[in-house]
Amino acid sequence: MLLQPRNGAEDQCRELKLQIHRGTFMFFSCDNYSKCKLVSQYDGTICDCGEGMHCYVSLVKSRSKDKVSDSQDGVFVKRLTRVMISDNLQVMPPSSESSFSLLSMLGVIDVNSVEERTFDIGVDTVVDLLKSSLVSETALTEILLKPKEIPDIVKKISKRHGFSLKTKSGDCTSKGNDKIRIKLMLSKSKKMVCYAEVREDFVNLLFSFLTVPLGYILKEMDGAASKGCINHLYDSIASLDVEKYFKSNDHKEILLSPKIAPNLGYANQLLRVEEAVHPEYYSVLYGPYARNISADKPTSGTVTAISVKDPISSHKLTKTSGGFVMGPGMFTVTDDLTVTPISAVSGVSALSKLKVPLNDVEERSVYVGTKEAVHLMVNSFISESALTDTFISQVLKVPKQES
Repeated sequence: MLLQPRNGAEDQCRELKLQIHRGTFMFFSCDNYSKCKLVSQYDGTICDCGEGMHCYVSLVKSRSKDKVSDSQDGVFVKRLTRVMISDNLQVMPPSSESSFSLLSMLGVIDVNSVEERTFDIGVDTVVDLLKSSLVSETALTEILLKPKEIPDIVKKISKRHGFSLKTKSGDCTSKGNDKIRIKLMLSKSKKMVCYAEVREDFVNLLFSFLTVPLGYILKEMDGAASKGCINHLYDSIASLDVEKYFKSNDHKEILLSPKIAPNLGYANQLLRVEEAVHPEYYSVLYGPYARNISADKPTSGTVTAISVKDPISSHKLTKTSGGFVMGPGMFTVTDDLTVTPISAVSGVSALSKLKVPLNDVEERSVYVGTKEAVHLMVNSFISESALTDTFISQVLKVPKQES
């Protein structure tokens, strides 16, 4: 669920001509599929009957012949929509005014120096383009004209960024029932967070960052500095006219305010990102051993409603933690968000790597609410010192309380 997270817009992505989410549209059942009427999106989920769900179940489309599929009618934008896309992924109407403005901005005066080229784009190129958009302001040039020079993401991520937040939660020094308490180990001389000692609730928050759609992160960045150009793509979508370019306002909102996939949310999720719901699925049984489900209600055969099992609720041990990690437990989290089970040497090891002496370490406790969770998520996306960039300024403002 974390290393290969599903997409909250899977129904739309399934219709794309190039699918970078290949292999995610799968379902599994137990051996008692026809009796339990349950499927899971994850191999090995425990069914209500107690058996593991390991049997592959195919998804079939049972659309009537006179119904036009999404791919024929467009997916997010209307079919046959034409746009112009700049090197930094700004999407614009294909007008002469836009063309001249773009050429002028690039310093192109002689139109005879402009050359037209045609490229065939495959899935691998799209994936490389996505990577480049996170770290480069010239994504199309990097991928189409310099394919062997894809930027190194780690080297190009900047260290420190300041940005505003749209969330309006309490500050990190106030207590509350919906906040997580963590213990920070600070270097007094370097004014940085060396590591944090946390419980499973904070680790669940960190791990949930892997399930959050890119569009949600860009929305919450709200003008934060970025080495890449993916934010231009997001801003372009916001400015394009719905009636002219998009299939509907709902399709535009899927891109601007994307949801996490069904079952990827959990109780007390601080990010408050909305969770998508499963569509209705139906079992189509033409024989006792048929294993397939339909996203549309079939018109023939024995049709039965099928439910999708929540994999988290299928394991009793995980219920205590309300997320991805079994608890109770303690963990060490370094400034670059490396998570390890806490041990007698984990803290010492972190200090040793940072060359911070023990007499320079100060312990502080902070409370993490929605505001801090969003701040930390954005910093995890654009910084290699996420804990420091999120908490250090707030911690230094408040004098240490004597116990």
